[in-house]
Amino acid sequence: MFKKILIANRGEIACRVIKTARRMGIATVAVHSDADADALHVELADEAVRLGPAPSRESYLVADKIIAAAKQTGAEAIHPGYGFLSENEDFARRVEEEGLVFIGPKHYSIAAMGDKIASKKLAGEAKVSTIPGWNDAIESPEQAVKIARDIGYPVMIKASAGGGGKGLRVAFNDKEAFDGFSSCRNEAKASFGDDRVFIEKFVESPRHIEIQVLGDAHGNVVFLHERECSIQRRHQKVIEEAPSPFISDATRQAMGAQAVALAKAVKYQSAGTVEFVVGKDQSFYFLEMNTRLQVEHPVTECITGIDLVEQMIRVAAGEKLPFTQEQIPRRGWAMECRINAEDPFRGFLPSTGRLVRYLPPPTSMEAAQPVPEGVGVRVDTGVYEGGEIPMYYDSMIAKLIVHGFDRADAIRRMREALNGFVIRGVTSNIPFQAALLAHPRFASGDFNTGFIAEHYGKGFRAEDVPHDDPEFLVALAAAAYRRYRERASRISGQLPGHELRIGEDFVAVVKGEAGQHRHVPVRIRPGSTLVIELEGKSYEIAKDWSFGGIRASGSCNGRPFTAQIEREGLWTRVAHNGRRIDAMLLSARASELLRVMPYKAPADMSKFLLSPMPGLLVQVAVKPGQAVQAGERLAVIEAMKMENVLVAQQDGTVKELLAGQGESLAVDQPILSFQ
Repeated sequence: MFKKILIANRGEIACRVIKTARRMGIATVAVHSDADADALHVELADEAVRLGPAPSRESYLVADKIIAAAKQTGAEAIHPGYGFLSENEDFARRVEEEGLVFIGPKHYSIAAMGDKIASKKLAGEAKVSTIPGWNDAIESPEQAVKIARDIGYPVMIKASAGGGGKGLRVAFNDKEAFDGFSSCRNEAKASFGDDRVFIEKFVESPRHIEIQVLGDAHGNVVFLHERECSIQRRHQKVIEEAPSPFISDATRQAMGAQAVALAKAVKYQSAGTVEFVVGKDQSFYFLEMNTRLQVEHPVTECITGIDLVEQMIRVAAGEKLPFTQEQIPRRGWAMECRINAEDPFRGFLPSTGRLVRYLPPPTSMEAAQPVPEGVGVRVDTGVYEGGEIPMYYDSMIAKLIVHGFDRADAIRRMREALNGFVIRGVTSNIPFQAALLAHPRFASGDFNTGFIAEHYGKGFRAEDVPHDDPEFLVALAAAAYRRYRERASRISGQLPGHELRIGEDFVAVVKGEAGQHRHVPVRIRPGSTLVIELEGKSYEIAKDWSFGGIRASGSCNGRPFTAQIEREGLWTRVAHNGRRIDAMLLSARASELLRVMPYKAPADMSKFLLSPMPGLLVQVAVKPGQAVQAGERLAVIEAMKMENVLVAQQDGTVKELLAGQGESLAVDQPILSFQ
């Protein structure tokens, strides 16, 4: 067994590998860019080596620097994690040539299956059913349009070395094919150093189901059941679960057998994933093979009790798999939500900055530790409170994983865990996750990869978050207000005869847009538990909550709850099950006066192009005095490895450029103005 390994990655996956290595008694070496000098994976590792500046192409993608770091520290093996160089054939070969061990498949397996074009050709030769497409690298956008027409729209344009939604577009017409090809090439070159792109038919209404495989150097290959990954937004997975609520056991066995056969055909050694597109009739087609550990591997670990990172290390060290196919269990139901730094209410634009508060929900499972009997909650992360979410890498803050007795139990536990996940300083997609979990079609298991596009095609709004009892949030705000008033009433030195009297009758003012607030009469009756009466309902609330804290737990009418409560000036902000309100408790007279207060409208910024996110301004496509038409490209911002094109919303003339190419932008910073 190795004595020391280097992890050629960052963030949560680097931390995840370190935890298993530590349990196995293996020393670890972290590598980092300048942006990650204070990152959690650097703190957890036994040693750390600086690679270079923040951009990936100058740090995490430089193979020479990573190999030099391994030699310098005496590491015997390199674990690539996922992304970056994890599926780079040349890097895997270089590692072996330098006398080190690559903790992953052999370079020839990566060449055969990791490359999307080569893998589809091999699958075709092996008589595996594949989706129609053009499997050779495409040289120009004009050629891409011609091929797309021949295949028939819609088509999927994919970077050969792509992954994680990077370098991938769906085109429904010639313009989208032309533009999508260029964007895919640019993203692929920036993220993977490989700009080859291919095109295949886009199968509408498909399910995305993948099979986890493990192989060793002795010819043994097994599959560890499937993962349901159909809940995707722009081809990036949002919620993953194991097993799938859709496929039958017969389909599961057939997919598993095909995945194992493909892995054996390329002498696969390590953990890998064979992805399938599955039709309504449970017919399935080979899509691609990811020759690395997947982001969503924890759900497989939960239902099987097998540490996949440990098996990767043991296989790389030459050990045999310690189990056969028949010995792999399947217990309960696991689900994973990717908690990303993005604003779901602003088109999921990236949100970077400092984590002012980071308080994950209480956990009962831990990566690299045995899965407890029954159920639990696990959080895999590479961040900490006070740390930075940089703009140079992907937007993931953490992975929230739950293990339940069955699917309904897993959904319930996930909703409760999301309620207790406190993130401040950057915006997260937790409200969106909560809305997905509460959607009837998700709860029933009736969905496909187009689910989010179908139900949230026009964006995500606060009113899209369902809640079985919205007035419960008002009652919580009233209960919190009562606690603050009780504390104020106990302040010493109050003038005799003029002490603070709390009273029982109030009006809860729930903040609305443009000053259109809702006024709700509320009665608060004190006692061992607070009884809140409003809108003809009664809420008996007992809660465990401290002043200055955000997460609040307790019971309402005998049922447990977890919510988030905090004060914002005179307002009390309450969040529960993805729904959030701001409420203020007033006397009846103060409520009447507030109704007649004038509303101060925000400044008119309609004549400015504002940056919708923090990021790097990589292109300004217009000049002062230039006339532009609606839909015309104005600027391009790069954030979290994605290009974001800003276009004109209406016809106009550019007046002045207020930011220059290469400048780092803050959210809502003006880029240019119009006449």
